[in-house]
Amino acid sequence: MFYLDAYLARIALTERPPADAEGLAALQRAHRLAIPFENLDVILGRGIRIDSASVFAKLVTARRGGYCFEHNRLFLDALTALGFEARPLLARVWLAATDTPPLTHTFSLVTIDGEDWIADPGFGGSYTPIMRLVEGATAAAPDGARFRLDRDTVYGWMLLRDGHPGSTDGRSTGPGFQPQYSFTLGQVWDADLELSNRWTSAAPESRFMQARLVSIVLPCGLAGMTERVYRHRDGEHDITAAIDESDVYREHLNQTFGINFTAEDVAALGLFPAT
Repeated sequence: MFYLDAYLARIALTERPPADAEGLAALQRAHRLAIPFENLDVILGRGIRIDSASVFAKLVTARRGGYCFEHNRLFLDALTALGFEARPLLARVWLAATDTPPLTHTFSLVTIDGEDWIADPGFGGSYTPIMRLVEGATAAAPDGARFRLDRDTVYGWMLLRDGHPGSTDGRSTGPGFQPQYSFTLGQVWDADLELSNRWTSAAPESRFMQARLVSIVLPCGLAGMTERVYRHRDGEHDITAAIDESDVYREHLNQTFGINFTAEDVAALGLFPAT
């Protein structure tokens, strides 16, 4: 179940973008500016469903956010409705990894006029612009970060980022290009996505079971909350602050990320002592 006009209204696009590279870039950018990345339902034990109807109901109708398996299901449905040729890929996220990570990320491979592009509105660590799938391809994000695609002899392709740490969730930062995620072009089926989603949303080792995460792209940066730490960078304006009260956390959810949680919802996240 997917309603294109409702989706476009959700991401504040007044016209249907064309099925070309410019249209793809505009669609991804609008999506990430409007729909937050978050894993709060994982923490609340509500489970994550990634069928089209469930994702549309949550991210569009209920105006919530989600993590990569939700974002990219919705985005793939939009691409299909707009006439793009697209399919999902799976990736290994290397941010802060000390060993080979599992396949816990998904994004889209889009073919336009015979050329392959990657598009990803569901990566919470930073904002990656669309990129043509060519070895050595580079792209610049509005926050000033640079991205590069390299071939990897073991993992297929590697996406790397070089940019200010304030426009990230704080992981895998340092001088020069840092690995973000690796991927191959192998066919990915719904069962593969479901398996990866179940591990990501339920395995004790999963980061999404261990930390409360929220972020949204800003015009020239990123705003995010990891546990009780709030980060905000837009252009040269950079803020990092601890959140000591549940009411302040709830206000950020509402005002910055558009997530309307009740006081009881925030209390159930377990971030603050019960009063």
